[in-house]
Amino acid sequence: MRTSRAEEFKEFAAGRASHLYRSACLLTSGDVYLAEDLVQETLGRMYVLWGRARRIDNPAAYAQTVLVRIFLTHRRRRSAGERPLAELPEGAPADPDDPALRMTLLRALAQLAPKDRAVVVLRYWEDRSIEETAAALQVSPAAVRTRCVRALGRLRALLGGTIAEFAAH
Repeated sequence: MRTSRAEEFKEFAAGRASHLYRSACLLTSGDVYLAEDLVQETLGRMYVLWGRARRIDNPAAYAQTVLVRIFLTHRRRRSAGERPLAELPEGAPADPDDPALRMTLLRALAQLAPKDRAVVVLRYWEDRSIEETAAALQVSPAAVRTRCVRALGRLRALLGGTIAEFAAH
């Protein structure tokens, strides 16, 4: 029985790791090393809970919630004062899409407060409802709406008229 749980978790982790990593990269504004750490810690916590995972209605959504909470906790620590550099490390994979646009978006996300960034990622990247986002962040739905308006307004101010126009510079 223990082996089947371990196998179930391996299957879950293999299926969700890349999705968690993409979300973590957005939350960390492109800091791939911190994103890897957040995903690793998320999967570690999920493994501890995996025996009780049958009581969790949606383990994938729960893992996303754990990831966001770990990110917010990390941002509160004093050791979280490190900031990513403007240039990516040499080992970063090349993106076949528009890298200037990607970097522009990541820089804009980096300028948002951590909770505002978490709201944007959950609502618009993860396509969660206001209620699901509120539950993940342990705030009221009204707080999520307020943060969405504030964060999107800030992103519009940072990105100017159109994102593509801003990325061309």
